[in-house]
Amino acid sequence: MYYILGLGNPGDEYTHTRHNVGTLALDAIHDAGEFSEWRCDKLKKTCVAKGELAGEKATLIFPTTMMNRSGTVLKDLITSEKKAEQLIVLYDDIDRPFGSVKLAFDRGTGGHKGLDSIVRSIKTKKFLRVRIGVTPTTPSGKLKKPQGETAVVDFLLGEFKKRELEQLEDTFSTTTAAVTSVLTEGRAAAMNRFNTGS
Repeated sequence: MYYILGLGNPGDEYTHTRHNVGTLALDAIHDAGEFSEWRCDKLKKTCVAKGELAGEKATLIFPTTMMNRSGTVLKDLITSEKKAEQLIVLYDDIDRPFGSVKLAFDRGTGGHKGLDSIVRSIKTKKFLRVRIGVTPTTPSGKLKKPQGETAVVDFLLGEFKKRELEQLEDTFSTTTAAVTSVLTEGRAAAMNRFNTGS
């Protein structure tokens, strides 16, 4: 059983923000697989959908806490390193070009508050991350990252442009294919396949 978690903030006002690209990608996986309707639990502060992706059992998780408390929903679910290795986290990465997808395992958090919360809660970094790039680039490919903490927060909580949302359809096809590959072929094979040239 795999656990696939999309990081984001709850509330309609955050739905199309850059910081919520992980939950948008999670919705795409939900649509691509055979999953139940979302079931939300106010006490556990999660919305969950159970089912299969490419014939492999998986549970999709959307924390309904704010981003920096996302890990608390995993405390009772991911109780060992072995279970942590079955966890896949989809999230926005300001250090990656817009629309790019990269898989990472057992790495630092890069200062991402949602990842920080997960590591604190499950007490290990040994889980798979699907890094979804949200930062535009110059024509030469250089990242146009905002400078300073306030600018970064404003950027991440800013909404995608309509054109970007359309372009993200391809990105979400890639994230779904990458997660499917992890479930069916294993982590190493998926990383070899989807991290080529990135």
